Amino acid sequence: MMECLRVLELYSGIGGMHYALKESGVAGKVVAAVDVNTTANEIYRRNFPDTPLWPKTIEGITLDEFNKLAFDVILMSPPCQPFTRIGLRGDIADPRTKSFLYILDLLPRLAVLPRFILLENVKGFETSSARESLLQTLKNCGYTFQEIMLSPTSLGIPNSRLRYFLIAKAAPGRFSFRTSPEILQSFPWASERNTSDLNTASHTSCPNTCRQEEEVEEDMERGSVLYKLETAQDAERKSYQNSDQSVQQIQDFLEPRMKGEAEEEMASYLLTPKTLLRYALLMDIVTPACRRSVCFTKGYGHYVEGTGSVLQSCVETEMESVFKALDQLSEEEKLQQLVRLKLRYFTPREIANLMGFPQSFTFPDQISIKQRYRVLGNSLNVRVVARLLQLLLS
Repeated sequence: MMECLRVLELYSGIGGMHYALKESGVAGKVVAAVDVNTTANEIYRRNFPDTPLWPKTIEGITLDEFNKLAFDVILMSPPCQPFTRIGLRGDIADPRTKSFLYILDLLPRLAVLPRFILLENVKGFETSSARESLLQTLKNCGYTFQEIMLSPTSLGIPNSRLRYFLIAKAAPGRFSFRTSPEILQSFPWASERNTSDLNTASHTSCPNTCRQEEEVEEDMERGSVLYKLETAQDAERKSYQNSDQSVQQIQDFLEPRMKGEAEEEMASYLLTPKTLLRYALLMDIVTPACRRSVCFTKGYGHYVEGTGSVLQSCVETEMESVFKALDQLSEEEKLQQLVRLKLRYFTPREIANLMGFPQSFTFPDQISIKQRYRVLGNSLNVRVVARLLQLLLS
């Protein structure tokens, strides 16, 4: 059995990596979590009160301080904005990449190289100069590594969140699967010894699925994820996703039906009349029976277009019939039709469920709904990372 690993969690956010470590079942202790986001740090402290949390910039940590931590593992999810179309893809010229480049400069100079590294970032990182610097640094330090593009749908979770991952082992470590210089589009097969553990209740994604999600992500970055203005290809993709029996239904991740005050609270998530009239044709709408939803971003609940799916909570009303009738109606009549669908935002708890956070994960009361959406949109899928940690650390 492997000894308890000392883990350094950089860009710790609300603790997605920490939860993934716990879910992986690998013996590990987070010896320090580092993040400058005060809201995220409040949430992290609530859920991991015993973990040392450093509310400082990574560049402000000296080589000596890093060496004193004597960590075996680095888990990190550097800022993604330099690599997205919305973020203008400034790459290494973007000031937000500075801390990551500092880590790459520091790594070869550590007294002892960490034995394991896991990095997560957005689609777009794989074509960046930052990624080239990362790979060159790992090669110079003698690491064996594998790059993978993965989404929660590969584990049967009905949410598209295509992300770049890299897992690395220091020499003389080797993986239980054959590594490839190409970026994999699904979980690599583990050795026969580990396959049963790693694939229990999991689903194998395919390049076709990743390609579909890549198109969705690109559409979202352009703000063009559409419902009624969708192309035939969009409709076909959604139909394909909803017919995939290996993926769970949305209803498995929703908060239970509630009565009284709790029911009134749920009503507060209904889309306003103004939002319905302005954005009805642009929304990605799902029902509880659907097996798909688009990626939730930090703007969810504040912006409608391209930030995540909305839920049709009145399933007795046929969505297609409502939208087909809109062209011939006045604004008031349109609103009467749209209200019948009872379209609402997913709650922060429901998004946390889709992202694999356990029920024990909670927000401090003072964190607003908008702040909750924002930090979740900046986080990662816990279950996907947990599987990668099993591959990396077992």
